[in-house]
Amino acid sequence: MATHLPMNHRLRPYYRAVAGATGVFLIGFGIASLVAAWGDPFFAQGDTKAWGLHTNLAFGVLSVVVGAIILVGVIIGNNVDRTIDLVGSLVFIVAGLIMLPLSRSSLNFLNYDVTAAVVSFFIGSVLGIAGLYGRVGTRDRQEHEDGFRHGSDRDPVRHNWSKLPPKRPKESKFA
Repeated sequence: MATHLPMNHRLRPYYRAVAGATGVFLIGFGIASLVAAWGDPFFAQGDTKAWGLHTNLAFGVLSVVVGAIILVGVIIGNNVDRTIDLVGSLVFIVAGLIMLPLSRSSLNFLNYDVTAAVVSFFIGSVLGIAGLYGRVGTRDRQEHEDGFRHGSDRDPVRHNWSKLPPKRPKESKFA
């Protein structure tokens, strides 16, 4: 499947910048959450809001940590950011799906609400797009994979079945 995703996409710097902006947003939201919820219990379930989202100290700390991880990945680059973006995308979408039904229960340890779930889905989508188009490689590897993707070259990945001898055709009753 990796050969079907573009390598060295011409818009990669913009996707990387969007992922970096997402990391900055998360750090900013986390700091605003820490300031707004300072003095409350760590897993408080109250009316504390930062930037329009319900929050608590745990949500603030988690946002700062995840935002920092995304920013470090963007700074490192070299497919590290791609991996972090793809994993982060899954984490944000799954977190939104899990926390949405828990938002009205006592298990809502991050003081999540529907708005936070929508923001989580949006961040997951942005990181997913940045990860899908963030793959880098050598120019030769890119040309080889582009040739395969467009049908003019062989598969660049060695598969286990390529070591097996070719199957003989079955004999027909009519031959």
